[in-house]
Amino acid sequence: MDKIAIFDGHNDAVHLIREYKPDGIDFLAANATGHLDLPRARTGGMIGGFFALWVPAEHPLENTLTTTESSYSVRMAEPLDPAYARRETARQLAALKSLEARSEGSIRIATTVTQLEQSHRDGVFSMLLHIEGAEAIGPDLTELDALYTQGLRSLGPVWSRPNLFGHGVPFAFPSSPDTGPGLTSAGFDLIHAFNRLGIMIDLSHLNERGFWDVARTSTAPLVATHTCAHALCPSARNLTDRQLDAIRESNGIVGVNFSVNDLRPDANRNADVSLDNVVRQFTYLTDRIGIDRVALGSDFDGATIPSAIGDASGLQNLIAALRTHGFDEASLNKIARENWMRVLRLTLR
Repeated sequence: MDKIAIFDGHNDAVHLIREYKPDGIDFLAANATGHLDLPRARTGGMIGGFFALWVPAEHPLENTLTTTESSYSVRMAEPLDPAYARRETARQLAALKSLEARSEGSIRIATTVTQLEQSHRDGVFSMLLHIEGAEAIGPDLTELDALYTQGLRSLGPVWSRPNLFGHGVPFAFPSSPDTGPGLTSAGFDLIHAFNRLGIMIDLSHLNERGFWDVARTSTAPLVATHTCAHALCPSARNLTDRQLDAIRESNGIVGVNFSVNDLRPDANRNADVSLDNVVRQFTYLTDRIGIDRVALGSDFDGATIPSAIGDASGLQNLIAALRTHGFDEASLNKIARENWMRVLRLTLR
């Protein structure tokens, strides 16, 4: 049986590529570390995805994790210095552009659905530029317009820390996602600017009050590129049924996150997770919000991934498991690729 072509909603591979990290991986060659490179993507049927620019803490905190036998919490990361965030974002963007040039046509940074679909037909791996946390953008939003010109088409207003625009949801279990204030006044301005430019708004790391602020402000479909159902794993990062219903009503989409601590009912960071457990998320979400609104959002190179998938080369293992659990070929193609194309058509200009 032919491989199902997969377009993935989220990865953090840019932090590992040698164009950004001198001792990093050669993305064009097969590697034994990390989750994603071009050969492993091709083995797993991955034709492209959202590639995240994310700025780590300049001065990481220590001893931030607190655990018990049945819970964990991570102290909220501190705000970033905007000048540092701008420098690192620019470095990561330059790294991806350099990788695209070095690939000699095997990789293409795309800005429209037409380009994404043409890349698929041409056998070219496509990247859609995403930023995870808007710390590189100032209150007058000048940087946003510049980033759009450079190819940015998807952006999460916050990562799991506060910034000028809103408040990220912490990493905690068990926990409600209702963990603090919503968007700031600058955050509302940012949402209006996203709608004006046609930039997808990613809600994956936004707390619940911020989610509802976006829901009542944005004219675009609601999107969470990499998350799971709170009903199956009550992690603060996962979406409640009420949030899922709002995504359904907006004709939006949820990319299922492979992070084991958001998949497992016990939120344990143990990669020994059966594919049945992963499929359970897809079944719950498609039952709740419909087959047209569920996709993949792996979080490759940003999370602990089920060993049954392992890395990008194992993506067809998940497809096979979904097929075994009754998802037909039309549904598999929607989940794997077509649903992302649908919501991008509704969002991008």
